[in-house]
Amino acid sequence: MSRPRIVIVGAGFAGYRTARTLSRLTRHQADITLLNPTDYFLYLPLLPQVAAGILEPRRVSVSLSGTLPHIRLVLGEADGIDLDGHTVHYTGPEGEEGTLSFDRLVLAAGSVNKLLPIPGVAEHAHGFRGLPEALYLRDHVTRQVELAAAADDRAECAARCTFVVVGAGYTGTEVAAHGAMYTDAQVRKHPMRTGMRPRWMLLDVAPRVMPEMDERLSRTAERVLRQRGVDVRMGTSVKEATHDGVVLTDGSTVDTRTLVWCVGVRPDPLVESLGLPMERGRLLVDPHLQVPGRPELFACGDVAAVPDLYQPGQYTPMTAQHAWRHGKVCAQNVAASLGIGQRRAYRHRDMGFVVDLGGAKAAANPLGVPMSGPAAGAVTRGYHLAAMPGNRVRVAADWLLDAVLPRQAVQLGLVRSWSVPLESSSPEVARVPGRPERPGKDAGAAGQRPDAEDTKNRPGGGPAKNRPGGESATGQPGGESATGQPGGEPAKNQPGGEPAKNQPGGEPAKDQPGGESAGSRSHGGRAKGGQSGSPRASGKPRRAVEAAGPRPARGGSGKPGKPGKAPRASGTGSAGKRPTAPSGPSRSAGPPTDPGPEPPANQPPPGPDIAPGPVKRTDGRAAEGDS
Repeated sequence: MSRPRIVIVGAGFAGYRTARTLSRLTRHQADITLLNPTDYFLYLPLLPQVAAGILEPRRVSVSLSGTLPHIRLVLGEADGIDLDGHTVHYTGPEGEEGTLSFDRLVLAAGSVNKLLPIPGVAEHAHGFRGLPEALYLRDHVTRQVELAAAADDRAECAARCTFVVVGAGYTGTEVAAHGAMYTDAQVRKHPMRTGMRPRWMLLDVAPRVMPEMDERLSRTAERVLRQRGVDVRMGTSVKEATHDGVVLTDGSTVDTRTLVWCVGVRPDPLVESLGLPMERGRLLVDPHLQVPGRPELFACGDVAAVPDLYQPGQYTPMTAQHAWRHGKVCAQNVAASLGIGQRRAYRHRDMGFVVDLGGAKAAANPLGVPMSGPAAGAVTRGYHLAAMPGNRVRVAADWLLDAVLPRQAVQLGLVRSWSVPLESSSPEVARVPGRPERPGKDAGAAGQRPDAEDTKNRPGGGPAKNRPGGESATGQPGGESATGQPGGEPAKNQPGGEPAKNQPGGEPAKDQPGGESAGSRSHGGRAKGGQSGSPRASGKPRRAVEAAGPRPARGGSGKPGKPGKAPRASGTGSAGKRPTAPSGPSRSAGPPTDPGPEPPANQPPPGPDIAPGPVKRTDGRAAEGDS
């Protein structure tokens, strides 16, 4: 008799706990598969400390394969579920598609950024839900302070060292508190103009900071923020965002280059495509975390509306504390459905909340006892160490080093603003160019304009649809739109037909994520992010239509002579053999050392943050034209 197949979608607090508990309960009596976009579990509460340079990114990332050794890990994102056929369709990190069959399905996809219909926010703001966003914010804040210190114009200096955070919940409060400490420490090494210092603003339409917490803790957090110079404005939000600043709802204008969006979250739109009863975007389940009428389907975490048995008529809030305990109960009930153990209903009272305000300051109410000051700081860090499923020693070591050594304020250049758009249904994964579009999910994100600061520094000036007229890139012969090129393709239509490596500044640094050529940095390719509020398509994703002529960026299975395909160069280990000329157009139109004609006159010069040099492939093969 075959073993039952269990598929878990998502490895957040709920999904990770479900997988770990199920592995222990079933004892190899079931095949458990965990589908997740990344190979790590992210301990989200410590993310503000990553942005502030206290913790390294790997400290808050717990390896899934290392801590779940008896569970099959599949990297990908679910984009379609066939409940009648008992299959989950997913798209992998490099655009490949796959299907997983299940006898039991656990939906724990978590939550995504919540976007409000405010003009300019999607184009100029950044969220704070994943490691890529935290790393980008750290680099961006560091760069703005350095540029402000070197600026000759006083107004530009003030705008660059002004940072606006929207949302005074847990995340926004911690980001503002840690950010103020980080920039203050940075300006000690980069003196600002006389009488000027970094300015942080915290905005929210709520009447007080962290309205979810006890009023005494709210006052404690606001007092700490104001002592650090944070401009806290309650009852105020953003009316419009532009590249040069924001217009507030009270009519005032703030010149800034930084807008951090921490307004809140919404359930992952994957569950909307199932056509099952919902409660404010969450899938309705019974107290056993099982979907009524679907004995094979379970849901937990932020995507599940779990009845609160202690408050009839209410549902458990979308917090990490509840999601972590959802996972344990869900695993027990899944095992019980297979004849292992007994079912149990979910019952849990809040044990209190902790908010780290940086340094020795915190606000906490463990077991309902309000605390502040160093005592609250000790309780907060102790709680995090106890709650983390791994890396405890490394986290404690980083805290100790931060207490005795100055922070290293340097730009790593790992994440660009265009790769972490605010309208993203996968904030934990940076958008990688060269992936096929998926209808309904990527249609909105694919046409987003990147941050203007990075747009002017990128070769080609951004995606073609943002250029005047919205048509194909001007100056490129053939008149083909950039969005029609297959993702990951070097700029074939550039004059000379050479790969992007021969364009000045047309490639990222060797160690930057993606490793793609500059021609693939169009927003027309597949993105991990999706249009806010649009559910994912329940069917299979549509691959991007390839224009006749260019070959796909990946794959090597194509045979010479087929239209649109070309053989790869054999590389340095091929004894100097050259590939046979294909019947279709070739991108290597000249000798490897021939850079081709000069780039078009309307192509901007290479940006200062892009390292020049030959393209380095990440798959171990040499790019065409390399010797």
